[in-house]
Amino acid sequence: MVQIVLITGATSGIGEACAHQFAQAGWQLILTGRRQDRLDIIKEQLEKAYKVKVLTCCFDIRNRQQTIQQLSSLPQAWSKVTTLVNNAGLAAGLESFESSDLDDFEQMIDTNIKGLLYATHAILPGMLARKQGDIINIGSISSHQVYPKGHVYCGTKHAVHAITQGLRHDTVGKGIRVCSVDPGAVETEFSLVRFKDDHEKAQQVYEGMTPLNAHDVADAVFYCATRPKHVCIADIIVLPADQASVSHIARHSAI
Repeated sequence: MVQIVLITGATSGIGEACAHQFAQAGWQLILTGRRQDRLDIIKEQLEKAYKVKVLTCCFDIRNRQQTIQQLSSLPQAWSKVTTLVNNAGLAAGLESFESSDLDDFEQMIDTNIKGLLYATHAILPGMLARKQGDIINIGSISSHQVYPKGHVYCGTKHAVHAITQGLRHDTVGKGIRVCSVDPGAVETEFSLVRFKDDHEKAQQVYEGMTPLNAHDVADAVFYCATRPKHVCIADIIVLPADQASVSHIARHSAI
């Protein structure tokens, strides 16, 4: 049976690492993102390194019409998606609520919640018709806890957690597994995006600790997707050894 994984937000970080993880195992890949140049580079890398087939779809997950149109009209050979990895997500800003930019609020809500809903709504009917499929949502430690100035970002990830649980209830017994992988501090473009390309601020997030890398999270995602069919990994929280909670991180001084 051909295994096809669809990964949203696949142009960097966790999404790109997931693409490599699944490609190494011989899966066919559908990769989505907003940067066609990055999609083209990753497609070429994966096809050359792993001899797999890769389909790229360039669109903004926040755009309902684009997302539904692209994912509901996949070529016939690509339409039987085995696993959907809802990875596209971001944090924007880190200010107190009253000082935050409303545009940042909307960007996080539109990407982290609505984009996930659009992609899932497009792919789930086919899975239900085939009575088989995995939906793996990338959440966060912030799906379970909150931290100062993280109000809306934490709210979106709490929403992802609730949606994941609700979807699992709606699909139980129908051959669908719904999983959540919730990482702690991961050194990707996440902080760089949050701080709007301020490299100094972004680097400070990881100073004095050893954070997760994108491949650590991809490994957990692949684990969920490859369990025996009677096993559903409902939720995995993946933390660096230096992190005990969303706001408790051990920082080690340089020797």
